[in-house]
Amino acid sequence: MPAVARVEPLVTARAVRGPFDYLLPDGCDVGSVVEIPFGRQRLRGVITELAERSEHRLKAPSAVLDVSLPPELVRLALWMADDVVSTRARCLELLLPPDGVGERIRLWAERAGEAAVDPAADDPDAERYPGVRLTANQRALLDRLPGWTGDDLQALRRLEGRGLVTIEPRGHGRRPDHVALGAAAGAPVLNPDQLLAVQRLEDALRGAGGTPGPGEDRFLLHGVTGSGKTEVYLQAAQRALAMGRTALVLVPEIALTPQTVARFRSRLGETVAVLHSGLSKGERRDEWWRLRRGEARICVGPMSTVFAPVSDLGLVIVDEEHDSAYKQDGDPRYDARRVAAWRARENGAVLVVGSATPRPESWNALRRIGLPRRADGGEMPAVRLVDVRGIRTVLQREVHQALTDARKAIVLLNRRGWATWLECADCGHSWECPNCDVSLVLHRGSGVLRCHHCGHVEHPPRQCPACGSVSVGQHGLGTEQLADHLPGHVFRLDADVRDRSGVLQRFQEADHGILVGTQMIAKGHDFPDVELGVVVDADATLRFPDFRSQERTFQLVAQLAGRAGRGGGPSGARASVLVQTRSPEDRALRHAARHDAHGFLVEELERRRQLDYPPFSTLVRVMCEHEDEDRAQAAASVLRERMPEGTLGPVPVFRRQGRFRRQLLLKAAHRGSAVAAVRAAVESVVGTPGARGLVLAVEVDPR
Repeated sequence: MPAVARVEPLVTARAVRGPFDYLLPDGCDVGSVVEIPFGRQRLRGVITELAERSEHRLKAPSAVLDVSLPPELVRLALWMADDVVSTRARCLELLLPPDGVGERIRLWAERAGEAAVDPAADDPDAERYPGVRLTANQRALLDRLPGWTGDDLQALRRLEGRGLVTIEPRGHGRRPDHVALGAAAGAPVLNPDQLLAVQRLEDALRGAGGTPGPGEDRFLLHGVTGSGKTEVYLQAAQRALAMGRTALVLVPEIALTPQTVARFRSRLGETVAVLHSGLSKGERRDEWWRLRRGEARICVGPMSTVFAPVSDLGLVIVDEEHDSAYKQDGDPRYDARRVAAWRARENGAVLVVGSATPRPESWNALRRIGLPRRADGGEMPAVRLVDVRGIRTVLQREVHQALTDARKAIVLLNRRGWATWLECADCGHSWECPNCDVSLVLHRGSGVLRCHHCGHVEHPPRQCPACGSVSVGQHGLGTEQLADHLPGHVFRLDADVRDRSGVLQRFQEADHGILVGTQMIAKGHDFPDVELGVVVDADATLRFPDFRSQERTFQLVAQLAGRAGRGGGPSGARASVLVQTRSPEDRALRHAARHDAHGFLVEELERRRQLDYPPFSTLVRVMCEHEDEDRAQAAASVLRERMPEGTLGPVPVFRRQGRFRRQLLLKAAHRGSAVAAVRAAVESVVGTPGARGLVLAVEVDPR
């Protein structure tokens, strides 16, 4: 019988490498969360395995906590730590509900028993139970039971004293509110393409858990924008529930969660839960427990949804799978799409990733299900590339006129703020962040200069500190300034706007208006009366020194174009898209203008094959960061000596959050061996005297 618990203490330091042996408390198993003595500290830890004996003299955990992880999620954390070169503790921490918040308890009241009304009662304001006289208000209070107590607690206590009511404390879950956005959520009649897609997924669900061939239970749902992918997801989820299985539904942005949750709840009811960072700790805790107990069977939300503690998993859906928001910024730098594939494979579940503009990796690896037409029968909007070379105005006359004429329009500019940098016209001095080697962005709404990397804020200058000149020029266009130039009623949506769902709701309810914002306005929003889409400075992503720049440009323009002309009717017939560019011959833009994802992906995959870029290779990036530049360089040089042959660098990268950075990059043919070699190199450096104060950030397949 196992007597030893191997516990991973939940600490952030890479140098702490568990698990550590403790005595196994009664009733504990893999996944149990315990409090352990660890040196002079008491820490939370997760039991990751059991053993019969240990070579050490063991201590017992000081407490067993009332939360545990399913063994599958423990295996996921251990796999993920190896897969992304992180620590087990950091990965396990992601899977647990919020710490420090308990169950909310409220008083629940029920009638203790029914008694017959005395028909002989002669008091018009009272009715008589055997031996008990009730007022009309008391009878009305009894008629409202069972229910939670409130302002009527004192009256209920009096009835409790008479033996008519029982009152007891019960858990009262905190449920997040979600406002429905976008098109109506009623069940439409499916077109033939949707019917075929649902049937293929149902067939896969019926065969899931068996022994399918390679890739037979992994699908790319490739549908043009507005083709009804969400309806396919809904009906596939309904079939999974009918088979006794559960489902995870991932969306790329919190702002999209209310829209998707509303659609799923309208059809599937309270079996739908939601998890995302925008909820309060109490709401996240209660939704997590609803899923853990099986009270909720479907979880909808952004990337952290992939860690939902469901059992009997049968279907995993990743909507808008092309979106880079599925990649975690901080350590562990996991890719939620890769984690979703692991969970589907581990549970014998069906994986469905959907997009109108899929990643080349997905196009190359997955079986495809096509939705080539819009669900409402409408045509895709006409897209025109507008050459703006030699034009200095923000909006040309024809674009301005089109915006004035359109009932509703969406305008995309992928830069926020008012002006992207300030410069003295006399001496050339520019305003940069003291912590990062980047320009400060002027935000006129809040009246500050702000760094978009570390959050540093300062007041705009009255004069140049270098020469005293008052000729300080504002350069570069951001969404704040663009919104000021646009005609009519304007709604702005970018990362500086807190109430994003509120902005989307107000735009939906307005008769006329323009929604202007960064790339988040192109992400899956479904508004049926948008007649015009405009992309300002479509070349911005093309100028990035990144092998994915063509992919990103195509996706951004094609997705924005897909917001126009939905819902059919007059608005759909008049829909058009204008793309302002200085590179009208660029292949990514031309394919996007033709809504030709197939043509773009075929060309892009061939280009990457010739250059040996993903998916035909694996990239691993290691960033060495330190507050002292010499120590950052020295650590990077030592690490480079221990990295596999062919590693590039170290090269300087702009300073960020007060830390100097050096980058190493490995391109390798085989992911597993490359990751293992990088992990060994990193672990050989961590914990050495030269690593004090050093931050090592590893990212596999960086986006």
